[in-house]
Formats: sequence, C-alpha cells, structure tokens
Amino acid sequence: FALGIPRNRLILQDDISDEQRVHIEKLLTQRLSRVPLQHLLGSTGFRRIDLAVGPGVFIPRPETELVAEAAIRDLREQPIGSRIAVDLCAGSGAIAISLGMEVENSRVHAVEFSADAMPWLNRNTKSHEDALSALGSRVVVIQDDAEHVADEGRPLARLAGQVAVVVSNPPYIPDSMIPREVEVRDHEPKMALYGGEDGMNVVRGVLRTAAILLAPGGLLVIEHADVQGSDAGMRGVPGITKAMIADYEIAALTDIPAGTPVYKDVADRIDLNGLPRFTIARRV
Repeated sequence: FALGIPRNRLILQDDISDEQRVHIEKLLTQRLSRVPLQHLLGSTGFRRIDLAVGPGVFIPRPETELVAEAAIRDLREQPIGSRIAVDLCAGSGAIAISLGMEVENSRVHAVEFSADAMPWLNRNTKSHEDALSALGSRVVVIQDDAEHVADEGRPLARLAGQVAVVVSNPPYIPDSMIPREVEVRDHEPKMALYGGEDGMNVVRGVLRTAAILLAPGGLLVIEHADVQGSDAGMRGVPGITKAMIADYEIAALTDIPAGTPVYKDVADRIDLNGLPRFTIARRV
C-alpha cells in the first residue's frame, strides 16, 4: 500500500525512494498516534467483500460477520421474489452489500441516518453495483432514521408486512461507558457508538420499524454488546434479548391483538469469542 505496488511484488523491491520513505514514516507516525489502520489503508475486508472506510463511518468488525451470516442464511431460504431485506443503521454497507452479494436475486434496502457515513455507503454500494447486478441483486440506499423510515409517507412505508429479514448493528453503548481503545474512542463516529443513557435508544426504534416491516414469520437479527445478552441481569446492564424483544408490543400493528408480543422464538447467538453478541427473533 505505502509503496503503491502489489503485495506479492514486495520481495522484488530492493530500494525505496526518498518520497516513499517520507510517506511510510508519515503513516507510521499516524499509526503510533492510534489512527485506525483501516483509515490509513482506506479500506477493510468484510466476509467476501472489500469496503472503503475512513473518518465518519464505523469500521465493521469480524463479530458482525456472524450477524450478516444469520441474515444471509435466512434470506437464501426465501423464494425468489420474496428475498427482501432491510439493513437498519447500515454504516459502510457491510451487511447490506454482503446480503446482496451472497443471496442471488435479493433486494436490500440500506438505511443510514448519518450525513458523514452516507458518502461511504454510497461509494461502497456503487463499487459493487456491477457485481450485484450480475447476481440479479440490488442494494438501495436510503438516508433516514431507523425508527421512522417505515412510517406513513416515509421511504419504506410501502414495504410494511413484506420484508423477509431485518438486520441491524445499531449504536448500543451506554453514554457513560466510554471505550478504552483510543482507535474507537477518538476516531469512530460517536453516532455509531452511543445509544443513550441505557444504550437502547436506537434499539427501540429498530424494534419498532422491524415490527412494521417484517412479514409474519420474518426474521429480525440485531447485534448488541455481550453484556446486553442473556446474562445481562447479572451485570446490571439492561438486557436486549429475552426482556426487551420478547415483551415488545406496538399498538400500530393491526394484525396482532393488543397486549400480544410482536416477536417469538427469541434467542441469543454467540460471537467468535463465545460471548452473546446478537439476537434473533421471528415476527408473530
């Protein structure tokens, strides 16, 4: 990267120019000051794709690949014509583009509110446009907030009750829990990290929108902190799973009797470190 030559040709490179040396030293200085490596490279890998990333957009994590996997597996089971998915809080487009690339003939709606993240989302979607088209898939980018994007008159209102999968990696860190890692604390967009006093402000909006969009039996996949998993009560952090999702109700849904929870089959799923990282549930 720093020398502008392919990695497999580095062994053939005996000397570097003064200009290249200065460039390398500048990159090293930035990295020593804890600028994320992905920002210096301008890209990161996620599952089978490469994504452009930089200041203003959240860097997708390896743990989120399992969140995408759960959504992908379910979307593949849908008949062609019903492979409709929505990615709320899409960020760089990692999950949305992966869905489109790994599930042929799919229609994925990538919803992002942040004006700083939108250029990255648009750029990544555009760079994968031809590959998506070859698979019969399409990713549609929408700038709106996760809580109201499906309300009457908003972009996704027409999809109410028709979506097979809603997936989200929302901001879920409580405002008081400042990350220790400098790369995260000082360089990741705060809008993508913090979810209010209890970390659940955006999560509540995601549950509301998913309840409106999902077809009966449709799948919700939502990432959360490990302490917000099934053992959250032991650590004093509000649980996202069998408390909030299993008991969630919304009066706006006419197909579900009042007082009846919207979601069923609620279950935690573990990440690469064996920690509860995301939750799945079915729309009643």
